[in-house]
Amino acid sequence: MKRNTWQREAVRDALDGTEGFISAQALHSALHASGSPIGLATVYRALGDLAASGDADCLQSPEGEAIYRACSTGHHHHLICRNCGLTVEIAADEVETWAQRVAAEQGFTAPAHVVDVFGLCAECSRQAVEGARA
Repeated sequence: MKRNTWQREAVRDALDGTEGFISAQALHSALHASGSPIGLATVYRALGDLAASGDADCLQSPEGEAIYRACSTGHHHHLICRNCGLTVEIAADEVETWAQRVAAEQGFTAPAHVVDVFGLCAECSRQAVEGARA
């Protein structure tokens, strides 16, 4: 079990105060802007620890960058806006059923999966349509 250091708590607090997903570099910049002397390597390490312990979600952005956010407990999935980063946790019972069935058909047990759906939120979609009209 990792001990809680002031650096880890600073990263956790900053992540808790962030809407949606954020990269380690962006979180590091935000911490520095607030006066924290924490190093970038420490931010990466703390985020990795938080993700490993289930206290943060980590996924890969469409650009291939690891991004993080404080997460709720329990298994869940996300809808993520590619434009503004708005993130909505969703239940996906159909995905759960499908994953269990496909795994069983292939002789796999204890399947695990990650499902994140990227798209445009309603507001970004509206702005895109308005921008196309102009």
